[in-house]
Amino acid sequence: MEMKEKIQEKFRTLFGQDGDLFASAGRINLIGEHTDYNGGYVFPGAIDKGIMAAIKANDTDKVRAFSIDYDEYVEFGLNEEDKPAQSWASYIFGVCRETLKRGGKVGGFDTVFAGDVPLGAGLSSSAALESTFAFAINYIFAGGIDKFELAKIGQSTEHNYCGVKCGIMDQFASIFGQKGKLIRLNCKTLEYKYFPFNPEGYKLVLIDSCVKHELASSAYNKRRASCENAAAAIRKNHPEVEFLSDAKRVWLDEVRDEIPEEDFLRAEYVIGEVQRVLDVCDALERGDYETVGEMMYQTHFGLSKLYEVSCEELDFLNKLARKYDVTGSRVMGGGFGGCTINLVKDELYDKFIAAAKEQFEAKFGHAPKVYDVVISDGARRL
Repeated sequence: MEMKEKIQEKFRTLFGQDGDLFASAGRINLIGEHTDYNGGYVFPGAIDKGIMAAIKANDTDKVRAFSIDYDEYVEFGLNEEDKPAQSWASYIFGVCRETLKRGGKVGGFDTVFAGDVPLGAGLSSSAALESTFAFAINYIFAGGIDKFELAKIGQSTEHNYCGVKCGIMDQFASIFGQKGKLIRLNCKTLEYKYFPFNPEGYKLVLIDSCVKHELASSAYNKRRASCENAAAAIRKNHPEVEFLSDAKRVWLDEVRDEIPEEDFLRAEYVIGEVQRVLDVCDALERGDYETVGEMMYQTHFGLSKLYEVSCEELDFLNKLARKYDVTGSRVMGGGFGGCTINLVKDELYDKFIAAAKEQFEAKFGHAPKVYDVVISDGARRL
């Protein structure tokens, strides 16, 4: 049974009628990694996997929610002290609270939802959930909140109700995503621009290493501190440098002897990555996917050798991609595990995927997961 039917059937069983259907998407980021907190560019797109929900106002002050994936039913009120214990429900609760804080209208509603975003693959299932409900609540209760604010509602939900201090990229891509387009977002000014992404003759595929190394959060904070330290050193000579992304490469060389080598390498990666995003945008406007792919490989090299957030499994997948003439490949996301994102010519796809599964399993003792993704629309009413 299709997800849509499954959701409506459960909704009828629980609430005796049909709900209105809404959906939003997970996301990939083609290039622009660890640039967000450095005030640089990211380049995400919404994908064809996401969250779908049936929703109907119920004229009470209670939300009655059922998660098909967790097979769990929860009821909660809309006041701060009503926060539900279940983590999946606290996302919906957080969206309600953040909407109310912004003067939006929220009443009680019934909902049943499900998703097909692979969990733990770094595709941002939580942003898809927040965006679905932020969009739906605003629609149903005619809140008149603009799209940017809807993305911020999702981000604030993470910060205030789920304990994750995330940037804006995931929610932004989930709300603003459009089929066949990637979005270049300036994380400092929040200006954005759409670029065509229609790689005919290529597939975009994620290979999930299914590993998560423990380093991630402490290492992330260290990288952030290194970048801030490098930016501060450059700022002494160039006061206009607010974030590392504002710095020119030669300005970094000027302070090479004043900062630890580690900080220098981290900054070298970030400044290079900001430029690579711009180069990829130029390449896409002329339909040059070979250049796009080469930039992805350069990003992987930088994340592995300069930023040092890769791991043996991801480097293995990246080398294998080169060996099988894959156009572009890199680690996607924070690193220390997760996925590589690969741009593969159609005629090489089967051979590459078979080799990746077989050789990865032979070396690491488990098979990777493979997800084909297509750039699709973000939050919407169905």
